[in-house]
Amino acid sequence: MSGPGGEVAIMDAAQMARTLTRIAHEILEKNPPEQSLAVVGIHTRGAVLAERLRDILAGLSRRAIPLGLLDISFYRDDLAARGQAWKLPPGAQPEVKDTDLPFDIDDLTIILVDDVLYTGRTIRAAIDALFDFGRPRRIQLAVLVDRGHRELPIRPDYVGKNLPTAMPERVSVRVTERDGVDQVVLVRSREEAP
Repeated sequence: MSGPGGEVAIMDAAQMARTLTRIAHEILEKNPPEQSLAVVGIHTRGAVLAERLRDILAGLSRRAIPLGLLDISFYRDDLAARGQAWKLPPGAQPEVKDTDLPFDIDDLTIILVDDVLYTGRTIRAAIDALFDFGRPRRIQLAVLVDRGHRELPIRPDYVGKNLPTAMPERVSVRVTERDGVDQVVLVRSREEAP
């Protein structure tokens, strides 16, 4: 179903909720109860999804699971290129958010959460940032959408939806907390829109 500006609906709010619940079940199946877990979300929408996922995990497992939020702005190796993509004026920097890891990450299994996995550069930056805070036992990656086109050898452990895309297309994850609606859409360039 197409929306305004060449958008194709991929997931609605109910599908997103079901997908996060499925991912939570997969995480609990892969990680025994005696293993210490923490959920860390990458700003901005990955942080929102991480909080939701942590709440589902805590409800299913009946145990407290810490939540952390991670800003990776200064760990990226493609900041200049992303500035162009974000339409920032020359020399301007993207908005920096707070990193909040209110727990010791040493020896924990960290479930790193992001909205869309694309080139892998965001995840590489997030792993670099995490290691500045300690040495987790392991890091597992959960993403709502994997759109392909990897530039680095990074593979998610938990995927909500594999969505093959063309390079000029974008996947937009919208969350109520920031966008007023829960949905995932594929945004086509004007040339590609039917």
